[in-house]
Amino acid sequence: MDMSNQTTKKFSQKNPEPNFSSGPSSSQAPKISIRNLSKSFGSKEVLKDVSLDIFTGRSMVVIGGSGVGKSVLLKIILGLIPADSGSILIDNRPLVSSENKISPELGKIGMLFQGAALFDSMRVWENISFRLMFADGQSRRHSRERAYECLSLVGLNEDVGELYPSEISGGMQKRVGLARAIAAKPEILFFDEPTTGLDPIMADVINKLIFEQVHALGATAISITHDMKSASKIGDEITMLHGGRIIWRGTPENLAQSGNAMVDQFINGRAEGPIRVDS
Repeated sequence: MDMSNQTTKKFSQKNPEPNFSSGPSSSQAPKISIRNLSKSFGSKEVLKDVSLDIFTGRSMVVIGGSGVGKSVLLKIILGLIPADSGSILIDNRPLVSSENKISPELGKIGMLFQGAALFDSMRVWENISFRLMFADGQSRRHSRERAYECLSLVGLNEDVGELYPSEISGGMQKRVGLARAIAAKPEILFFDEPTTGLDPIMADVINKLIFEQVHALGATAISITHDMKSASKIGDEITMLHGGRIIWRGTPENLAQSGNAMVDQFINGRAEGPIRVDS
């Protein structure tokens, strides 16, 4: 897709979330299609009629303040919590059937969790190959070989595979988490705050590895982050959520000239602006 032809989206308060998509071809079906998704917890509306298309091989980064619905959106796509209304299609197939059963399409997804979420009682290689052994039924020998291969892809040697998570640094744990996410060669990758808790240099290392592995797999990616440097490095497109709605979508190159006061306040980290900061 010629990104120079994509225009930045700017919306008025009367129409904060139009239904639009962006991709390489208007005739190509999106890899992930989210339609009119809403979710409330008690009286609090977290997502309000959200619609979003993400096309094959594209990396979408969702930004926004705490509590705007980023993590809830990810959890609904993963089938961890149900939506109140709306639908999610993966390869034009519903994620949840009419019988409330999770679709096999969920098996196409790999996930890098915010805190790496490694199993303390398992060696690193066993963490990486957990899905291969216990979900896909692959042998320990084959799974260990794939784990070592993935360690190499994220810049770690085989010796690390024999260690336990408590024996490696936070940055190495993130790399191991990424190795686990790509072990099954997924078509879709999710990244939940991938650089949280890392120093700037290690954060840049993780951003580079994410970019490389997403493109090496030809995967479709969704990331949620507060880190604007990370968003610009790993995203082909950026979407901002506020008040449970999409208020802007565009390219990293257009982010600084969004024409949206809320986006401008958020990316520049200013206390003053239309986004209210609770004391």
